[in-house]
Amino acid sequence: MAAHFGPLLKLELEQLKSASSETADARKPVELDQQSVGRLSRMDAMQNQAMANAVDARRYQRIAAIEAALHRIAEGEFGYCEECGDPIPLARLQLDPIFTLCVGCKGARH
Repeated sequence: MAAHFGPLLKLELEQLKSASSETADARKPVELDQQSVGRLSRMDAMQNQAMANAVDARRYQRIAAIEAALHRIAEGEFGYCEECGDPIPLARLQLDPIFTLCVGCKGARH
Protein backbone atom coordinates (compact mmCIF):
# COMPACT_ATOMS: atom_id res chain seq x y z
CA MET A 1 0.00 0.00 0.00
CA ALA A 2 2.80 2.43 0.88
CA ALA A 3 4.44 1.67 -2.48
CA HIS A 4 1.31 2.99 -4.18
CA PHE A 5 0.79 6.12 -2.09
CA GLY A 6 4.44 7.18 -1.65
CA PRO A 7 4.99 8.33 -5.25
CA LEU A 8 1.58 10.04 -5.33
CA LEU A 9 2.34 11.94 -2.13
CA LYS A 10 5.81 12.94 -3.38
CA LEU A 11 4.33 14.22 -6.63
CA GLU A 12 1.70 16.28 -4.82
CA LEU A 13 4.38 17.64 -2.47
CA GLU A 14 6.49 18.80 -5.44
CA GLN A 15 3.44 20.41 -7.05
CA LEU A 16 2.49 22.28 -3.88
CA LYS A 17 6.02 23.56 -3.33
CA SER A 18 6.22 24.66 -6.96
CA ALA A 19 2.88 26.46 -6.71
CA SER A 20 4.09 28.25 -3.61
CA SER A 21 7.21 29.44 -5.41
CA GLU A 22 5.19 30.60 -8.41
CA THR A 23 2.88 32.74 -6.27
CA ALA A 24 5.57 34.36 -4.15
CA ASP A 25 5.16 37.72 -5.92
CA ALA A 26 1.44 37.83 -5.11
CA ARG A 27 2.28 37.57 -1.40
CA LYS A 28 4.81 40.42 -1.33
CA PRO A 29 3.88 43.51 0.70
CA VAL A 30 1.87 46.09 -1.22
CA GLU A 31 3.72 49.33 -1.84
CA LEU A 32 1.94 52.47 -0.71
CA ASP A 33 3.15 54.74 -3.49
CA GLN A 34 0.30 57.24 -3.96
CA GLN A 35 1.63 58.52 -7.30
CA SER A 36 1.67 55.15 -9.09
CA VAL A 37 -1.36 53.44 -7.54
CA GLY A 38 -4.72 54.90 -6.62
CA ARG A 39 -6.43 54.21 -3.31
CA LEU A 40 -8.89 51.63 -4.70
CA SER A 41 -6.20 49.86 -6.69
CA ARG A 42 -4.06 49.69 -3.56
CA MET A 43 -7.00 48.24 -1.59
CA ASP A 44 -7.52 45.63 -4.32
CA ALA A 45 -3.82 44.77 -4.24
CA MET A 46 -3.93 44.40 -0.46
CA GLN A 47 -7.01 42.15 -0.68
CA ASN A 48 -5.30 40.03 -3.36
CA GLN A 49 -2.21 39.78 -1.17
CA ALA A 50 -4.29 38.65 1.81
CA MET A 51 -6.03 35.99 -0.29
CA ALA A 52 -2.68 34.78 -1.68
CA ASN A 53 -1.31 34.53 1.87
CA ALA A 54 -4.36 32.55 2.99
CA VAL A 55 -4.03 30.13 0.07
CA ASP A 56 -0.34 29.69 0.81
CA ALA A 57 -1.04 29.03 4.50
CA ARG A 58 -3.49 26.25 3.54
CA ARG A 59 -0.94 24.96 1.05
CA TYR A 60 1.70 24.71 3.78
CA GLN A 61 -0.73 22.89 6.07
CA ARG A 62 -1.19 20.34 3.31
CA ILE A 63 2.60 20.16 2.76
CA ALA A 64 3.11 19.42 6.47
CA ALA A 65 0.45 16.69 6.37
CA ILE A 66 2.02 15.10 3.29
CA GLU A 67 5.48 15.19 4.87
CA ALA A 68 4.02 13.49 7.96
CA ALA A 69 2.44 10.80 5.75
CA LEU A 70 5.77 10.24 3.99
CA HIS A 71 7.42 9.90 7.41
CA ARG A 72 4.81 7.30 8.39
CA ILE A 73 5.58 5.43 5.18
CA ALA A 74 9.30 5.47 5.99
CA GLU A 75 8.59 4.22 9.52
CA GLY A 76 6.21 1.49 8.35
CA GLU A 77 3.28 3.11 10.15
CA PHE A 78 1.36 4.31 7.10
CA GLY A 79 -2.19 3.08 6.76
CA TYR A 80 -2.77 2.41 10.44
CA CYS A 81 -5.03 4.46 12.69
CA GLU A 82 -2.98 6.53 15.11
CA GLU A 83 -5.72 6.15 17.72
CA CYS A 84 -6.62 2.44 17.75
CA GLY A 85 -3.86 0.94 15.57
CA ASP A 86 -6.28 -0.80 13.21
CA PRO A 87 -5.69 -0.58 9.46
CA ILE A 88 -7.33 2.40 7.78
CA PRO A 89 -9.54 1.10 4.94
CA LEU A 90 -8.01 1.45 1.49
CA ALA A 91 -11.05 3.37 0.24
CA ARG A 92 -10.48 6.01 2.95
CA LEU A 93 -6.81 6.36 2.05
CA GLN A 94 -7.72 6.62 -1.63
CA LEU A 95 -9.98 9.51 -0.71
CA ASP A 96 -7.02 11.25 0.94
CA PRO A 97 -3.80 9.44 1.87
CA ILE A 98 -2.95 11.90 4.63
CA PHE A 99 -5.75 10.57 6.85
CA THR A 100 -4.38 9.24 10.14
CA LEU A 101 -7.59 7.97 11.71
CA CYS A 102 -10.03 5.21 10.81
CA VAL A 103 -13.67 6.23 10.38
CA GLY A 104 -14.62 5.01 13.85
CA CYS A 105 -11.93 6.98 15.66
CA LYS A 106 -12.52 10.08 13.54
CA GLY A 107 -16.22 9.93 14.42
CA ALA A 108 -15.43 9.50 18.11
CA ARG A 109 -13.34 12.71 18.10
CA HIS A 110 -16.27 14.80 16.90
